[in-house]
Amino acid sequence: MVMSWTNQSTVSEFLLLGLSRQPEQQQIIFVLFLSMYLATVLGNLLIILAISTDSRLHSPMYFFLSNLSFVDLCFSSTIVPNMLTNHILSRQTISVPGCLTQMYFFIVFLSMDNFLLTVMAYDRFVAICHPLHYTTKMTHQLCALMLIGSWCIANMNALLHTLLMARLSFCADNRLPHFFCDVAPLLKLSCSDTHISEMMILTEGGLMTITPLICILVSYFCITCAVLKIPSVKGKWKAFSTCGSHLAAVSLFHGTIIAVYFSPSSSHSAENDIAAAVMYTVVTPMLNPFIYSLRNKDMKGALTKVVYIIVFSFQQRMGSKCHKGMS
Repeated sequence: MVMSWTNQSTVSEFLLLGLSRQPEQQQIIFVLFLSMYLATVLGNLLIILAISTDSRLHSPMYFFLSNLSFVDLCFSSTIVPNMLTNHILSRQTISVPGCLTQMYFFIVFLSMDNFLLTVMAYDRFVAICHPLHYTTKMTHQLCALMLIGSWCIANMNALLHTLLMARLSFCADNRLPHFFCDVAPLLKLSCSDTHISEMMILTEGGLMTITPLICILVSYFCITCAVLKIPSVKGKWKAFSTCGSHLAAVSLFHGTIIAVYFSPSSSHSAENDIAAAVMYTVVTPMLNPFIYSLRNKDMKGALTKVVYIIVFSFQQRMGSKCHKGMS
């Protein structure tokens, strides 16, 4: 079925109202979001560089972590740069095709975050519950298959919701009380029947969110049972410490997602939805590099090495430029 926005909608662009309409608050928000975005880019790039350059980190756990950093980087880049650009150019509009495109990639990277957290939980389950069979179970082929499968499902999920949104009509009100094109506020603006889209969010969207969460909970139930059988307190603490970072990331991610998309619509407010959206689109991608590196000795060592190489290379270049200038 061919869909055309021009035939179904009188709205050609949406007005993103952003986080605040107070000029003095907008300046603070701009500086804050710019700082968080730069920290997100720097932190996730360092994680990717550290894992790719250190042979000790070439294992399934760090393979999935580097992919999570890449997805977090893309996830934040889908939303924050556009918001910062709008502020600099003093504009608030986004075209309908641009809005759809942003929503598509938003759903893709949101789904990928969810799937990667799930496969990382499975990796921890195999490592702790079946340590002797870890290398035979977590093969390169299986890791690649899980990653490719996650990307395929994430793109199909995003395509479904984007096509459902494209068939809706938007008549008069184009003011979007959000800082990016999210599904829920777009549905509220539509002047056509949104029943199918809402049902798909609750059914298919719920399945895509709850099923991975159940897999994570089952994995950690098995991990807990296995750890409790370890006789030494030191051994128990070591096993649990390898999962603490992942549990923190899972709690932060799933808590905000469920609060926004699967709570009763009567309990929704624009302010609460925006606050939760900031958490999983900006704060979580920024915090993940710190969560996964601060308590990991191998990761901290690799990051220190990468930072040292970067600083040393920078100093060498500056020194050579100064030497040329003096000569």
